Amino acid sequence: MTRRPHLRLTSRAYGRAPRETEAGRPARALVVALLLACASLMVLDSSGGGSALDPARRAVGEVVGPAQRAADGVVRPVTGLGERFETQDHLRGRLAALEAENAELREQVRTAPYRREKLAELEGLTSAAVDLGQALVPARVVGVGASQGFSSTVTIDAGSESGITPDLTVVNNDGLVGRVLRVTATTATVLLVVDPDSTVGARMARSSELGFLEGRGELGGQARLDLELVDQTVVPRRGDAVLTWGSREGTSPYVAGVPVGEVVSVYSSLRETSQRAEIQPYVDFSSLDVVGVVVPSGTRSDRAVVEADGSLR
Repeated sequence: MTRRPHLRLTSRAYGRAPRETEAGRPARALVVALLLACASLMVLDSSGGGSALDPARRAVGEVVGPAQRAADGVVRPVTGLGERFETQDHLRGRLAALEAENAELREQVRTAPYRREKLAELEGLTSAAVDLGQALVPARVVGVGASQGFSSTVTIDAGSESGITPDLTVVNNDGLVGRVLRVTATTATVLLVVDPDSTVGARMARSSELGFLEGRGELGGQARLDLELVDQTVVPRRGDAVLTWGSREGTSPYVAGVPVGEVVSVYSSLRETSQRAEIQPYVDFSSLDVVGVVVPSGTRSDRAVVEADGSLR
């Protein structure tokens, strides 16, 4: 019995195209069909056939739109980090600047009364220069203490470079402070009028009677001076003002006409058979700060000089 050969049926035998010509690659006919479909859609879209494609577009938009919004919500915080950090750095810098400004303002508020007082003292020195008809070198008290055997002295921040020499009169806006004892290039030691070893020639403002003032070594509100008049028969009256007795042309040791204080009481010395008056100084020696040293007109100084007419040189 003769065997018939087996026929091997393939897709070609039935006239069908293979699904893949090679492993992993689509058939060539499928690619061509897709390209033709895309071209057809592009032609329809450009030729006004958009109405036919609108349902497809809406369908795609309804699917893709929420996904795009969700992706944007995720990406936006990340892309805005740089700007956020920059804004926070700016805010921190602004906050630091405001804190510094507030601290400065608080300091100004705290020191405002002191500044007003110092300004008033400087203006008082200008008035004193005009009243005395003398030039003044402004200075500030930088130390208090005994010096050269005296118990009541202060140190000021102006010396020979400012035109200051020993035995010049020192005043403030209230009246007589003392006289210069010694100087260095940048400082000077001032003997206060309340020192027990200080003697100042004085004149009664009302009667022009002459006398001598001596200190008791006390400062503050209890500071007192003793006045003994040359004419023992004259009795000072309570409230009388006392001025310095000096030469109008001279500046040392004390210029004339500087207010010193006023009479607060009068007592008699039986042993010496004389009248003495107790004088309360106008100056508060426990809070000295701004003072002026009386200098000859035209004195060369490394700082501004208040002239007799109130101008600055």
